[in-house]
Amino acid sequence: MTIDAKVRLVEGLFEQLDLEISAFQNKTKLHCIAGCGHCCTNPSLEASPLEFLPWAFHIFLLGKAEDTLKELNLKERQSVCHIFSPLNLIDSTMGRCSDYKYRGLICRLFGYAASRDKYGQQRLVTCKIIKENQQQHFQEASEAISKGLYVPMFTDYYMQLNNIDFRLGNTIVPVNKALKLALEEVLQYYAYRPFPGGLEKIA
Repeated sequence: MTIDAKVRLVEGLFEQLDLEISAFQNKTKLHCIAGCGHCCTNPSLEASPLEFLPWAFHIFLLGKAEDTLKELNLKERQSVCHIFSPLNLIDSTMGRCSDYKYRGLICRLFGYAASRDKYGQQRLVTCKIIKENQQQHFQEASEAISKGLYVPMFTDYYMQLNNIDFRLGNTIVPVNKALKLALEEVLQYYAYRPFPGGLEKIA
């Protein structure tokens, strides 16, 4: 399967998820706090290269792949996501995603998706900030889920992602390494192939 075909499949999966999350948010009133970047700066944040393949393809089409790869080589061991843009130097956890449209699957799921506990029950996976600052909405959402409210499931979406490309989807690494591997995948693919869509002069 070509890189651009994989990108379209991943983007299609994201579009489906975005609709489900929007419906879930409308029903539960749960939301992220504007400017909060605690998830993006979490040192344990991990992702797969496949979920950032649309981002890497976008960077490639802009002609910035090689320069971005050099930046990532310097940042690979840093815990703050390369795409995260802090608002100020005083509090690095406040900021925004500089490529929000191309954020990964983990970025979309966390806060608005569930996993199953050891008893097989669905449990909403969200952050301490939402649990504490939106306590009533969180409790009501948890109760609604237990009564059958549909919530996206982590395992379901990662299985669908793996079905697109098992190798890239099943490789879970620190987020900056995932970004790097995604860029390398695109660059290697087009090293000896025609550029997509007649865009031969862009990179």
